[in-house]
Amino acid sequence: MNQHRLYRTIESLSERKFRTGEQLLSHVIESIIKNDEIPIKGGRIWKLEPMNGSYKLIHQCGEMEPIKKNFRLRILDYPMFLQLGRRQTIVATETNKYLRQRGIKLYSATGVGEKVQWKGYSLYPYVIGFNADYMKQDEAYALNIIGSVLTSALKNKRIESKAAALQEDLDKAWQIQRSILPEHELRFHNYDLYGVSVPERIVGGDFFDYMQASGDKDRIGVVIGDAASKGLSAAAQALYVSGALRMGVEYQTKMDAFISKINSLIHKTFSAEHFLSMVYAELTPNEKGLIFYVNAGHSYPILLHEKTDEVELLPATGQILGPFPNEKYTTDFTFMRKGDILLLYTDGITDASNENGEMFGEQRLIHVLKENRSRTPKEICQLILEQVQVHNTLVDFSDDKTVVAIKRVK
Repeated sequence: MNQHRLYRTIESLSERKFRTGEQLLSHVIESIIKNDEIPIKGGRIWKLEPMNGSYKLIHQCGEMEPIKKNFRLRILDYPMFLQLGRRQTIVATETNKYLRQRGIKLYSATGVGEKVQWKGYSLYPYVIGFNADYMKQDEAYALNIIGSVLTSALKNKRIESKAAALQEDLDKAWQIQRSILPEHELRFHNYDLYGVSVPERIVGGDFFDYMQASGDKDRIGVVIGDAASKGLSAAAQALYVSGALRMGVEYQTKMDAFISKINSLIHKTFSAEHFLSMVYAELTPNEKGLIFYVNAGHSYPILLHEKTDEVELLPATGQILGPFPNEKYTTDFTFMRKGDILLLYTDGITDASNENGEMFGEQRLIHVLKENRSRTPKEICQLILEQVQVHNTLVDFSDDKTVVAIKRVK
């Protein structure tokens, strides 16, 4: 299951206009139940009632026996609600006799909203419950992401009215973000590089960078990242991660070790919905074109081999950064021969949709790359952005778009 694509799907649903946050939550869980990727049978929304010390059922849907209207669960009689304060998603066996009679045996519970204090406990204002016959680990990860997205969406709806007052700060943030992006073009030994980032708003969560330790002319890091949130908070996270990466490169820390450290820092510094995907690749003058990389839950980079016309995708070597503080990242490698092109991109490229809901997609991106393999990295990036923008012209929902092309020229 593509976690970042799931995030974008739920985020696009949450950006529609709803009169209340509860209408938004109801619409999203109904859409999730219809999603064939997640084998969920039924869904429920529970709302915290601090005065009563309970959670009340306010919405239910799916293939399950209906639960009686305004059904409540006392917080102290149902330990799951207290456990959610420490873990945003829990998968467990149903213990309530009445709910088991309704057909709920295995369920997941995900906290949504900014936590509040109740008798010394941290509780979510809403809990979304899903029931299924079975749940895999990656589905539990997916539900955790859904909770983070919806928390962010509810928060965003409360602050929309204050957006105008932030304009001056956004202008300053734009200047700061522009300052951390490198020059587009770079020549490094046998390689030509070109990168460009186009934010959907004034500032965005996409970034790329070229990183080289002082005095080290035989190694350069190329990074591309995508912060899951939008606007100022995403730009702040991108700035934070970029700075941390530069420190890791400067001290020549082992690649997988400093990515793991950055993951831990993001988890401690940012709230759960502010996660990030990223690819870090390292180029050297090695004659065989040896490339090392770590892919932290990001869209798979595309490596086009000139001689064979084969496409190699560089898969994830670890989860997205932030939600999973104990995640271990591994370093993988590949080889680039003369004429080969490595394309790094964010999902704003492949997920850009037209008026019919058709995404630009990975295969179309590969086709553009193959058709223009003889061009320079700059020309390739500009052609990709042009075609994506045309594909995405008539659609209101859009995303930051970033692409970096690396070509071995000798």
